Amino acid sequence: MAGFELIRRFFGNEPGERRVAPRSGVPKGAWVLVVDDSATIRAVLGKMLSQDGHVVLKAPDGETAIEMARKEKPDLIFLDIVMPGMNGFAVLRALRREPQTHDIPIVMISGNLQATEQFYVQRFGADDFMKKPFGRGEVFARIQHLTQSGRLVVRERTAEDVVPTAPEHTEAEHAAIPDIAMPDPHDMVVPPAEPS
Repeated sequence: MAGFELIRRFFGNEPGERRVAPRSGVPKGAWVLVVDDSATIRAVLGKMLSQDGHVVLKAPDGETAIEMARKEKPDLIFLDIVMPGMNGFAVLRALRREPQTHDIPIVMISGNLQATEQFYVQRFGADDFMKKPFGRGEVFARIQHLTQSGRLVVRERTAEDVVPTAPEHTEAEHAAIPDIAMPDPHDMVVPPAEPS
């Protein structure tokens, strides 16, 4: 009978009643900067994050990302490695050197097939690595991990902090954004074939 009581307390007293406490432990309302030269990746990741209640800021290149990180002080950054001009490693190093951006958690993302990237990501001070293609589950697993480790803390915003208000996409465009982020062809580096 004690087992039944435990189950009843867990699921609620009435049939169909469930706990309302969140299970994920993922904070809502984080300001997240998505940095990728691919408009598609920015749109897909932005859709995933905004649907979960986060404010999404987007940068198409490394230089813009550094400026936005300084100005907006996001709670989290998703940073692509392979970008023209200033690559993700250079952006990561620049952000880690500056006192105002040094502590922002950064998740590096790439569709590059070279496994050595994960080593360099850790060596240069990134908090995590996410490989393209990725889906919603992987994105939120990364956020949950950073939250549980104490790295991701959503800071309170003041009245001076202005949330971007202009929608980037129409409702139809937003609905057409896929739910899985695929790597761009320029991210795909195929290793040389093994000699036979």
